[in-house]
Amino acid sequence: MALLSDMNQPLGCAVGNALEVKEAIDTLQGRGPADFKDHCLTIAAQMLVLGGRANGEAEGLALAVEALESGKAWDYFRILVDVQGGDLDAVDYPEQLPKARWIETVPAPRNAYLAKVHARLVGETAVSLGAGRTKKGDPIDPAVGVVVHHKVGDWVRGGQPLFTIHASDALQMGEARRTLLEAHIWSDKPIQPLPLFYEVIRS
Repeated sequence: MALLSDMNQPLGCAVGNALEVKEAIDTLQGRGPADFKDHCLTIAAQMLVLGGRANGEAEGLALAVEALESGKAWDYFRILVDVQGGDLDAVDYPEQLPKARWIETVPAPRNAYLAKVHARLVGETAVSLGAGRTKKGDPIDPAVGVVVHHKVGDWVRGGQPLFTIHASDALQMGEARRTLLEAHIWSDKPIQPLPLFYEVIRS
């Protein structure tokens, strides 16, 4: 089976290696972004059905929610990190993860509904900051990236935090700021939020 999910805006808020790890840790501890949490629970529910642990989607979802809320999911995550030789201190104390030298939060330029957050531009900006590779062999900076603070359909007031840039070079800030502002499209009329999933395909 396959779940066709939305990729027209970033899932969750974080784009970048350490930032995404922190977001995953927050989610496992009940503090993550709602869309990321719901997406993961939906996928987990379907996997439990496919694996024969649940008789249907509702039962699978109930099992996934119970694992998350009871702390079992967090416990198993720590086991996975440990048996693969990972650093449990960094998991238990994510403030030890790499931090960017330069961090800037950019405010929304106006009062409006958010009509679009262009995921490709956000991803390309993260790559330009060093969070990903444009060609094989490029170094990756685990500390850099972008945090997007709003979703399509949100009413945003001018001056509210719109996105936060994490960079290793102050000179990169200006170009990243311009591109990310272009990635946010505004509307004076209400906009429907985007669905997490469009379709489920079963063979």
